Amino acid sequence: MVTLDYPTPVGLLLAAGELKMPFSDTVKYCILGISVTLLLLALGILAWQTFKCCTQTHETYTRQDTMNSDLLYSDEKLTTGGKHSGAASTKVEEVSTEVHRLSRCLSQAPFPSSGSGQAEGDMGEQANIKKLQSRLVVTILQVEGLLEHSQTCSLQPFVKIRLMWTGSEGVEVEGYKDEEDEESAPVLWTVLQEWRTRIVKGSCNPLFGDQFSFILQQDKDKLHRINLRMEVRDFDKFSRHTVLGEVRVPLGQLNISYRLELQEDLQIPQKDLVGEVLLSMKFLPTSQRLEVGLLKVRTVLTEICSDAALYARISVQCNKCKLRYQKTSVVARCLVTAFNEVFMFSLPEFPLERCKIMVSVYETQTTRKSTKHLMGQLTVGKERSSEDEHWNLMMRSVRQPIAKWHGLLI
Repeated sequence: MVTLDYPTPVGLLLAAGELKMPFSDTVKYCILGISVTLLLLALGILAWQTFKCCTQTHETYTRQDTMNSDLLYSDEKLTTGGKHSGAASTKVEEVSTEVHRLSRCLSQAPFPSSGSGQAEGDMGEQANIKKLQSRLVVTILQVEGLLEHSQTCSLQPFVKIRLMWTGSEGVEVEGYKDEEDEESAPVLWTVLQEWRTRIVKGSCNPLFGDQFSFILQQDKDKLHRINLRMEVRDFDKFSRHTVLGEVRVPLGQLNISYRLELQEDLQIPQKDLVGEVLLSMKFLPTSQRLEVGLLKVRTVLTEICSDAALYARISVQCNKCKLRYQKTSVVARCLVTAFNEVFMFSLPEFPLERCKIMVSVYETQTTRKSTKHLMGQLTVGKERSSEDEHWNLMMRSVRQPIAKWHGLLI
């Protein structure tokens, strides 16, 4: 039998009391002083934060009382004062006046006027209404019967809209003949605005509903010179859109002061003369090269735009082989834009057959970034009977540049 003798708690306390710290009295007093200092520092920080919080709360209450008193004083001033010019009241009056003016413009109904101020407002509203009436709004609703123009119904039709204005009549252009009337001189057109509807895939009777607007001049003589040309095209991802037909609407023969809904049959597409290009050509048989010079471009300007500029892209195709195209420099647009640039093309060595020169003139802006706008195109070559004269003159006068004006069509 084993008997264990456990020490009593009193004994342990007596033993602990007999133990001594290994530090001296000086170190003990230093540790105690540091502890007291830290405690006082913490109490001071706590007191400072409490005082700061109480001060901010008092300031907030003071500001709220001041704002409430100001609002009450302003309310009393609004209710007691007859005529005032405060900022809040002026803003309310301006908003109410603007709402009243817009409601009158939309309804177009006369309101009784009392005083010269209302009379001046009515005159300004009538001027705004005239401005609204001078805006042409074109909405493309639907195209029907495209199955007759295509054997399959896998069309992707869209409508290309051009607002065209004729600036001069009876322009003499060498090498250009009007398809409708060969005896009459061609008419020179210019494109005021271009639009394009969305593409409807796989439909022979597409519904569009796209709306476009343009501000027209109030001069009736100018209105008779404006035509609306709408082309229905089949979209191609390589930008070789097929023209299925077109509709031309002369605005001078219509009363566009009221809303009109027109339905016309698609006609065979035709080209319009939008300018002239002075082109120079020279053939070098020894080196088998063709020299093409773009000298001048003549167009019609409806409005003088300071940042409008032109550039041209020239390409040559021989024996169904299209050579690399070349571009001219960008020149500021005017009535007669002078380029005077010459480009050299190396032709195939075998005999030339079905050669043609294609020139595309584009408009852009120099001061800001914008997409290019196609103004017109022309083609010179052996495969076109109307342009054989210039080509034949070039082949007869070898190593000699031959210049001639050509019509720029779109």
